[in-house]
Amino acid sequence: MLHQPTVEKLEAMRMKGMIEAWKAQENDPASSELSFAERLGLLVDHQHSWRAGEALRQRLHRARLPGRAVIEDIDFRAQRGLDRQTIRALAESSAWAGRHENIFVIGPTGVGKSFLACALAQKACRDGYSALYLRATELFRELALARADGSLRNLLPRWNKIDVLVIDDWAMAPLTENERRDFWEICEDRYQARSLVLTSQMPVTKWHEQIGDPTVADGILDRLVHNAHKIEMKGDSMRKTKAKVEVKAER
Repeated sequence: MLHQPTVEKLEAMRMKGMIEAWKAQENDPASSELSFAERLGLLVDHQHSWRAGEALRQRLHRARLPGRAVIEDIDFRAQRGLDRQTIRALAESSAWAGRHENIFVIGPTGVGKSFLACALAQKACRDGYSALYLRATELFRELALARADGSLRNLLPRWNKIDVLVIDDWAMAPLTENERRDFWEICEDRYQARSLVLTSQMPVTKWHEQIGDPTVADGILDRLVHNAHKIEMKGDSMRKTKAKVEVKAER
């Protein structure tokens, strides 16, 4: 049986993984054949793995990624213009996030832009980076609310500490003056320090027009495009394709 005072001390130190491993050893007769050093090593290994798992769960919770997009589930069979080697290179240790590079995922609606962006962000979380997903409308709504209640000076620094900021459906509508100014500040603070992942139906050549003010647009695009990876997707909406397949299956 486990020594209860020791268990309580381990719980106080948040050593849940070690407690679990200790219980497993107590229930495994083969553990008695191991030396003290070997048993201790297994306890420490389990605690280390448990803590890493907890840290990942916390990163994924804070990232607010919709759905369950993961790199391993990307479908390269569909004719969407995805290059397997490019995606594999980006997924490898998420080095792009370590180098503070941006990623643009461009294409028509329904081709899987959001899935790909979230899968890359999820892989970055698995590789130890923090992430946050926001739709562009949500981003600007939160900025407007923060400006109204006086918390903007706290919100922007908090976002700018996040390694990977995913903004979905970027440049769908022309930006207002406040939106331009806020997004300029985000780009300025993250330039060569953090990464942005933008999905958009608009080609990059149209972003200048959507931002509006030529001077601000030049500044924003200069910081966005520098060291950016552009993934251009094409093809029919996968949602429509899936719906057609389901209808045929029902028949």
